[in-house]
Amino acid sequence: MKPLKKTLAVIPARYASSRFPGKPLAEIDGKPMIQHVWEQVRKVKSIHQAIIATDDLRIKEAVEAFGGQVQMTSPDHRSGTDRVWEVAQALPEFDTILNIQGDEPFLDPNHLEQIIDRMNALPQADIMTLVTPIQNLERVENRHIWEDTNVVKAVLDQQGRILYFSRSPVPCYRDGIQPGDGAFRHLGLYLFRREALAHFTGLPLSPLEKAERLEQLRAMESGISLYAVTVDKAPIGVDTPEDLARLKKHRQNLNDSPLTCL
Repeated sequence: MKPLKKTLAVIPARYASSRFPGKPLAEIDGKPMIQHVWEQVRKVKSIHQAIIATDDLRIKEAVEAFGGQVQMTSPDHRSGTDRVWEVAQALPEFDTILNIQGDEPFLDPNHLEQIIDRMNALPQADIMTLVTPIQNLERVENRHIWEDTNVVKAVLDQQGRILYFSRSPVPCYRDGIQPGDGAFRHLGLYLFRREALAHFTGLPLSPLEKAERLEQLRAMESGISLYAVTVDKAPIGVDTPEDLARLKKHRQNLNDSPLTCL
């Protein structure tokens, strides 16, 4: 098997979030959130180019101010993945494209290295993503993420292929046992083979995607293969202003020591 040629990282950044308008520009330690994401991505040697994709001039100006690479994209995209594909189409020299969430300011660069290495080792994988055991998170966050519909769960086979994603608690522990082996939280970043990304973005919304409001189910329903790398820790994501307050409080509790992951 030939090694992967080049990997492009695209960070979609939208200003008009319903739960947190202007989120990419929210300040953390004197920097906009999107700058933290950019700096973490730039630490990954396996990523040959990184671009922030946005449809908002305020984000574009902020990125240019800290020296990042930014591209304006259509405001009509239905998802960040479609925004990623718009960028990738103009760069045919990249055969794998990494879609990185712009709301995880302290993501672990080692996780990105792992996902790229794993894709290189698995020619049967069309899309690679990350999961982490829910047990680890329950202990650290001290909240019932198992039943939280905002937390996406993943079910894997023994080779790491993903069988299903759901907002519901899966697998079901029929005897009332708390989440144990086999209970994973999905971490929302994806590494696509170029052909898989082109195919995926051309598909119509699927029934399971509409039911769960999870676009990755569209890929699964169409026969695209998704595999996962399991990591021990999860980066702190920021979906709402309350999440941002939680992150800042966590930093204070650590006496302003550098924060990587939970």
